[in-house]
Amino acid sequence: MMSKFPFYHQLDTMDCGPTCLRMIAKYHGVSHSLQSLRQLTEIGKDGVNLLGIVQAAEHIGFRTLAVKVSLKQLLADAPLPCIVHWQQNHFVVVAPNPRGLLSRWGSYLFRKKSPIGGKGAGLLVADPAKGLLTYTQAEFESAWATSVENNEKVGIALLLEPTPRFFEEDERKGQGANTLGIGTLFGYVLRYKKLLAQLGLGLLVGSVLQLVLPFLTQSVVDTGIPTHNLHFIYLVLAAQLMLFIGRLSVDFIRAWILMHISTRINLSILSDFLAKLLRLPISFLDSKQTGDILQRIGDHSRIESFLTGTSLNALFSVLTLVVYGGVLLAYHTAIFGVFLLFSVLYVAWIVLFLKYRRQLDHKRFALASQNQSSLIQLITGLQEIKMNNAEHLKRWQWENLQVRQFKLSMKGLAIGQYQQAGAMFLNEGKNIIITFMAATAVVNGQLTLGGMMALQYIVGQLNSPVEQMIQFVQHWQDAKISLERLNEIHEVEDESPPTPDGVVKIIPPLGAGDGIPRGLFLQNLSFTYPGAGNEPVLRDINLFIPAGKITAIVGTSGSGKTTLLKLLLRFYPIQKGEIRLTSLIGSDPQRRAVSTEGQGVGLNTISHRYWRSQCGTVLQDGFIFSDSIANNIAVGDEIPNVSKLFHAAKVANIQSFIESLPLGYNTKIGAEGNGISQGQRQRLLIARAVYKDPAFLFFDEATNALDANNERVIMENLETFFKDGPMGQRTVVVVAHRLSTVKNADQIVVMENGKIVELGTHAQLTEYQGKYYELVKNQLELGN
Repeated sequence: MMSKFPFYHQLDTMDCGPTCLRMIAKYHGVSHSLQSLRQLTEIGKDGVNLLGIVQAAEHIGFRTLAVKVSLKQLLADAPLPCIVHWQQNHFVVVAPNPRGLLSRWGSYLFRKKSPIGGKGAGLLVADPAKGLLTYTQAEFESAWATSVENNEKVGIALLLEPTPRFFEEDERKGQGANTLGIGTLFGYVLRYKKLLAQLGLGLLVGSVLQLVLPFLTQSVVDTGIPTHNLHFIYLVLAAQLMLFIGRLSVDFIRAWILMHISTRINLSILSDFLAKLLRLPISFLDSKQTGDILQRIGDHSRIESFLTGTSLNALFSVLTLVVYGGVLLAYHTAIFGVFLLFSVLYVAWIVLFLKYRRQLDHKRFALASQNQSSLIQLITGLQEIKMNNAEHLKRWQWENLQVRQFKLSMKGLAIGQYQQAGAMFLNEGKNIIITFMAATAVVNGQLTLGGMMALQYIVGQLNSPVEQMIQFVQHWQDAKISLERLNEIHEVEDESPPTPDGVVKIIPPLGAGDGIPRGLFLQNLSFTYPGAGNEPVLRDINLFIPAGKITAIVGTSGSGKTTLLKLLLRFYPIQKGEIRLTSLIGSDPQRRAVSTEGQGVGLNTISHRYWRSQCGTVLQDGFIFSDSIANNIAVGDEIPNVSKLFHAAKVANIQSFIESLPLGYNTKIGAEGNGISQGQRQRLLIARAVYKDPAFLFFDEATNALDANNERVIMENLETFFKDGPMGQRTVVVVAHRLSTVKNADQIVVMENGKIVELGTHAQLTEYQGKYYELVKNQLELGN
């Protein structure tokens, strides 16, 4: 158990729950990565709830108890630390007394002053979004207590105590091999050893040239002026001019080399990050805001600046400090001692502010992330905003974020001014004392006037390396904070992790050696979206999707149709049950599939990339890129295949529209289909799926934006396309509400509340007059 409460900042706006649990686990002596706790709490798009924290806490070995109590009861009986629900949308930790003055079973740290409130007893709260704060009892109760019971304000608290199993766990959670460290980052720099050697040589030459200047100045003052020797003075001045030109040339060359290195390093780091991001599971983005990811990309510039600017300057500054420090020591020992003492005080003063810089940085990141997301929504949702007369409200919401950022900037400015004031006081005080000591030495005959001028020049040159070393410390802190945020991405396991021999396992989904296309067999399939307490979306699905046939899935909204389709596309890992590829054929595939349990190839053994190469998809939220129409259809090809392009456009019945445009297939359209109608957008997505020439086709409301005529033509074209697959007929899965799209399917699956309630053809289900009949009778005018 730690005497000082460990504090961690949340890396994302949704991470307060896992971060609180991480702090408490660390307090009891066991380290867990944030990523592992995020997975255990089942964090989703809306963050995490109390049930998710309870499940994660018990999984790692805590005993938990969720209570609704008054502040008086919490102060008297709660074991600390504990987690409380804060302002109805956040989780914080109430920390124990780090001094050990009070029992860990019943009290908090009481302080004389509260940094945010009045004087008096305070409660120490570890807020993962803001830092360690002290609240008065009244302030704490106003943010925590949400209801009144028995005339007392009460709030929700989660009490945790470690069990023996907790301490059996090793500090292993999530400390994966993918984690980036400072050593890894310097590996990017060491790739350019030759250029670094040139930089070092340039600095060494520049330092030597600069070192000569004070001696030349001293010779002018001590020799040239007393002897009235103008020729000597001219010679020395010419030498200074040549040294200046030489040093300037070296600086120019060094700047070009540094620019070359920094640009390539920044590109390498950012490229590696984007490569990692693209290897992550699709489900990863469900719990991420766009602003969070954009801010992490911004973090790379800080790391690049640290590696190529601050680090190299600090390295070279050490050389300058050693050389000039040695010269200053040779000139005057006492002055060297004063310089050293004040430099140490200067560095210590700056280090005192690192904690506050770190807190501000986390707050700045969170606000900047919210601002990014808000601005993206404001721009992309402009049409909806205007249609609903919400211009003022949305603008005010954005302005409120700017006000919060302004207030945070003011805090940063205040801290910067305090730091600068103390630094200037120490620095100027040092210069004044050194000047006085040097002048006294000249008066006492211990130092010549030229020596005094040279000494002042040397001290001036030493000030710059000290400043660079301080900047190194600050940028080191910034780089570490950025690394923590980036590692939250790098620690996530890739979507298709390599096998031990380094080769991704690929099992062809077609053929099975006998040339028979494979169908899809779903057995006991259940799925629940991340989030503790969520109800299952799919429940014990058993279904055979025969190869070369059209399977339609229908049902009311929320019945699980789209989720089932996404599991077939491997958007999410299968939680319960399995999906297999099987070559079963016959007149009754459902019965044969169930009776031959265990046959086929598990979908989870196939590479995600290879499986998706066999699948053509049209989803409700399909994306249109800001590119030409040709490149939007042939997304995966650098150079589109013209014959396949024309064929895809013809099948999607969009060829005449494209050819009517001045630039035809080279016409550029905006992101998400700006400049085209919803029907045209949907036809482009159909053309994209056809262009892939896949063995499997998955359609989710693929024609809901089309008029009846276009839908009829496209469905006729698609029926021909379905029969012309790479190994015969293609396997098609269609999700739709519009029954005219599915009535000709080989089998229709009716879903309700996550279960399959009916299965058959259109004629069979209509005659049965069950759920399917209720869905179609109004659309097809079947009567009562």
